[in-house]
Amino acid sequence: MLKKFYPLASLAEKLDPLRGHETLVLTNGCFDLLHVGHVRYLQAARAQGGCLIVGLNTDLSVQAIKGPSRPLNREEDRAEVLAALSCVDFVTLFAEPTADHLIEIVKPDLYVKAGDYTLDTLPERETLLRLAVKVAFMPFFAGHSTSSLIAKAQG
Repeated sequence: MLKKFYPLASLAEKLDPLRGHETLVLTNGCFDLLHVGHVRYLQAARAQGGCLIVGLNTDLSVQAIKGPSRPLNREEDRAEVLAALSCVDFVTLFAEPTADHLIEIVKPDLYVKAGDYTLDTLPERETLLRLAVKVAFMPFFAGHSTSSLIAKAQG
């Protein structure tokens, strides 16, 4: 796991040798209870380029987004699970409410989000346009969500 996980402050220097040789693909999310929808999404994102970087919301930012009962898994555990996937090349944590700072540091060639977003609904839209980062939307796998798994488990 350690060779895939880097603090955001040191990630850019790890990516610099890849620039111009690999398409750097960035995505981000909470990835609390990893499920088949997450895996399919990450595989589809990885297929867009040579290197997939996953920005993972910290525990505090997940609470702000999803509520006080989340996340179910600690950020360290979520990062380790993501890093275990062969389609993921790098994992980093970010604490901000949007991925703007993450995008500015990583400077990806391509930013990927799920198909339940559009360019107009992306909070990071202005940053992506300013940095001329291409955006791709992967299929949304309806019926596969952490929230629905939690609801099902609670009966």
